[in-house]
Amino acid sequence: MKKVSSSKDAKSMTINIGISEADRKKIADGLSKFLADSYTLYLMTHNFHWNVTGPQFNTLHTMFMTQYTEQWAALDMIAERIRALGHPAPGTYKEFVKLSSIKEVEGKSKALEMVRHLVRAQEATAKTARSLFPIIEKANDQPSADLLTQRIDIHEKTAWMLRSMLEE
Repeated sequence: MKKVSSSKDAKSMTINIGISEADRKKIADGLSKFLADSYTLYLMTHNFHWNVTGPQFNTLHTMFMTQYTEQWAALDMIAERIRALGHPAPGTYKEFVKLSSIKEVEGKSKALEMVRHLVRAQEATAKTARSLFPIIEKANDQPSADLLTQRIDIHEKTAWMLRSMLEE
């Protein structure tokens, strides 16, 4: 007869994935900042989608929807990586404001100001992701590196596309 594990056994399970607890904590802390930037960027993009006006309304409204939809899916991947490393993912506005390098845009912006804000926020998010590579490489954490590489590519490409809208 098989012994059923008790809740005590489950609570005492240690993570043994080849990354030390100290490194997992550093990576999770960095990913939490990246999650906060990503969520702030998502919220900014969704806000601009709702509130854009002017001659470029349809183009920007549709572009922003594509961007915030992609960003929404990424939030889950980032949070789940933090959890896989054995740490809680931040999930409140209060935590995100504290952790994010991106400041909220107050008031109503004109369409091209929205684009400028989003370029800066996309670039800031890419920089936050890139800043994690030294610890991730030291810890030999390929899943986090893969996630960040993919996200940096998307943020840099999106920033380029947005910047292109600002050119004459």
